[in-house]
Amino acid sequence: MVGQIKERLKEIINEVATEKEIEILALVVNPDHVHLFVSANPMIPAHKIVKAFKGRSSRFLRKEFPELLKLPSLWTRSYFVSTAGNVSSETITHYIEVQSTS
Repeated sequence: MVGQIKERLKEIINEVATEKEIEILALVVNPDHVHLFVSANPMIPAHKIVKAFKGRSSRFLRKEFPELLKLPSLWTRSYFVSTAGNVSSETITHYIEVQSTS
């Protein structure tokens, strides 16, 4: 995702986060994947958070950018979720930010 699509994706992710009361700690959109580090209510299952971000962004982006309709889907079904655990938030944020420059 690049250009206007990338910028619109960031807007959509921020809108979803605001509605779901999810704090975005880091967000990097690369051409073929997204790194998203969030702080969310632990009572909300991770798969529902992912579904909210992927579902809304796919619907809106495909509607607003018809060229995306050529793709069989905007997102793969896979995703990776982990808790911060023994790693500091700063370490994770730094990792995500470095990904945008590599």
